[in-house]
Amino acid sequence: MRKTYLLATLIAFLCILPISLFATQPRLTVVVVVDGMTQENLNQLRPFWSAGGLRTLSEEAFQTTIHFPHLVNGGQETTATLMTGTTPSRHGFMYDQYFDRLYRTTFDVLHDSQTSGIGTTLQLSPRAIATTTITDEWRILHGQNANIYAIGLQPQATILLAGHAANACCWLDPSSLKWATTSCYSEGLPSAADAMNMSGRINQLAEKTWTPRLEIANYTSPTKDERRRSFSYLPKTDLLHTPAANTLAIELALNLQQTKNLGEDNIPDLLLLQLTTNSPKATSDAIASAEQEDMYLGINQDLGYLMDQLNQRIGKSNYQVLLVGRPTKGHSTKTLDMAGIAVQRFNLDRATALTSTYLMAIYGHERWIDGGFGPYIFLNRTLIEQKRLSLETIQRQVANFIMDFEGVQVAFPIHEAILSEYSPSIYRRQAGDVFFQLQDHWILDTNDKMQYDYVIEPNPTAPLMLWSATLRTFPEKELDATDVKSLLINSK
Repeated sequence: MRKTYLLATLIAFLCILPISLFATQPRLTVVVVVDGMTQENLNQLRPFWSAGGLRTLSEEAFQTTIHFPHLVNGGQETTATLMTGTTPSRHGFMYDQYFDRLYRTTFDVLHDSQTSGIGTTLQLSPRAIATTTITDEWRILHGQNANIYAIGLQPQATILLAGHAANACCWLDPSSLKWATTSCYSEGLPSAADAMNMSGRINQLAEKTWTPRLEIANYTSPTKDERRRSFSYLPKTDLLHTPAANTLAIELALNLQQTKNLGEDNIPDLLLLQLTTNSPKATSDAIASAEQEDMYLGINQDLGYLMDQLNQRIGKSNYQVLLVGRPTKGHSTKTLDMAGIAVQRFNLDRATALTSTYLMAIYGHERWIDGGFGPYIFLNRTLIEQKRLSLETIQRQVANFIMDFEGVQVAFPIHEAILSEYSPSIYRRQAGDVFFQLQDHWILDTNDKMQYDYVIEPNPTAPLMLWSATLRTFPEKELDATDVKSLLINSK
């Protein structure tokens, strides 16, 4: 009799448990990825926030520091890692471009000739993302009735946020000053984005001069020039690096919430945003000017407005916010120079030309190299096969030759690099034939590219905050960037 009672009680509990868990799960999850946001900057500015979104998160959210377990170059490979829970070796996003051997030039990783742009000439899609993303697994878990939208300032970042399964995504096109998207998503350009395009709201903010929110003396890190003349920008000239862009993304997010009723039923919805702290003159992720501080002040205000509106519309207990930073500019060369650290540049075009001359001296006057891109040398495999030469031998010769260049730390034939500590950073389908890694504080340059004035740390960290009004257990350790997805989706 007792066993029968216990069994009946257990069955009743198991029947109730899924309903209980589902009821307590937030109806809306907001993921915010902020370019250039660092833990050091948040620590520096926290005492100056009397209120706002960053203030609320700093006081109430689970907080940790995440590590990137692969080489970082400041591109969207970090966004891909955050969204997929994998490294470049699996998600396929080593650089924002890839080198095409046939055409001997680079193409956007997300370029897709089978799609068309809406409000843009860009032809982009998520098809090149080689694994599932947060949005894909969200769709699998919650079904077709879940609403998934991504809003960003740059096309690549926004598509990486949207993944394969979003209803729609949109980004700010700097030339037209309108929201744009790609035809690969079923909904196209959301009606809320189209309405904002037609309303003139974007132009209104783009034409409003950006000046400091505070007196210059109240900022912690104004430059000498800012102390003398403050700062002033017309956002229209560089919209994507001003607080106006972040404000527009937040406003569109709230418009989408209203028009799509996000978070208003028991099917969890997902809203992903890309914001930025990168101001027009920033040469580092570290705050070194009042304008950079003002970017943080703007984000604090915008996130506060977002959370206040969600509190009123769907209730504080019905949503959660995950905020994560993304390294973009590392340390400025000027700062490193002041610290007595010499920054030097490695010219890839020159190294490729010298390597080509070296192979000509051995094998004859032919085009033995197709090109160089990133930390890779691409050999002319077709010619090597025609001459019936050993690819492995030439790879080894080139690796040994590159090793003698000043600034090169290590060089490997690609099959050895894949077996080395650099394996997580290498996606075989896009990698060259020889891989090399530069020494610390060396910058990779090419003759036809901009000379960057910052040095990216090979394995940087970033801040993460997860705010939820519902009770839950959080990890007690620092996380890898690949763990971020599992905070939202139990994918492991």
